[in-house]
Amino acid sequence: MAVFVALGAFVMTLVGGWTAGRVTDRRHLVLGLAGGLMLGVVGLDLLPEALEAAGEPVFGVPAALLLAVAGFLFAHSVERLLALRRAAPHGADVAGGAAGGRVPQVGLTAAAAMVGHSVMDGVAIGAAFQVGGGMGAAVAVAVIAHDFADGFNTYTITKLYGNARRRAVAMLVADALAPVVGAASTLLFTLPEHLLGGYLGFFGGALLYLAAAEILPEAHHDHPARSTLLCTVAGAGFIWLVVGLAE
Repeated sequence: MAVFVALGAFVMTLVGGWTAGRVTDRRHLVLGLAGGLMLGVVGLDLLPEALEAAGEPVFGVPAALLLAVAGFLFAHSVERLLALRRAAPHGADVAGGAAGGRVPQVGLTAAAAMVGHSVMDGVAIGAAFQVGGGMGAAVAVAVIAHDFADGFNTYTITKLYGNARRRAVAMLVADALAPVVGAASTLLFTLPEHLLGGYLGFFGGALLYLAAAEILPEAHHDHPARSTLLCTVAGAGFIWLVVGLAE
């Protein structure tokens, strides 16, 4: 049953990526919406779940928040290291990095992280069905709804960093298949709750960096329009609606 439900996440992820690919003439609006969706997923979905599941505080701070900061710093470090490595052989400006600071490997790394997160989405569906049918259905609704944002963001992030369309499509397909793989894997094991919470916190921090330091600045760089801001707010509001309906 969990694997069958995960097929809904597969379809929704592809729909999200297809939507992102069809509106390239309104790139600033796509990026604004993607940034809002990412902020909403982190603040309203990932971190609350991580705080609930990650276990005891560490030196007075919830473990999930410590891991969120670690994820943020990890994403920042990876981007800077890749930018320096790419810029050095060509004498490029280190501050700006290669291609205006957009290094294709960063986009692929970020998309790979999205794929990893989608695997965990599938694991969450499978684990919830291990608890009971009602719990499984509730988690499945939330995952399927926000997988539209996952597909949208996976395609957008890969393209944003200068990767070819075929790479973006390949990462999108991998992201769509990931929940099915994750759900199927729960037939073989049971995931400890504290490990799931720690992962969600770390991934949330990395996603927050990409949204705040990369996606949103790029969205407003050439088109500082109210419509872009409205798309960002709408993206966060959509995730709020999804989370509220799933409760």
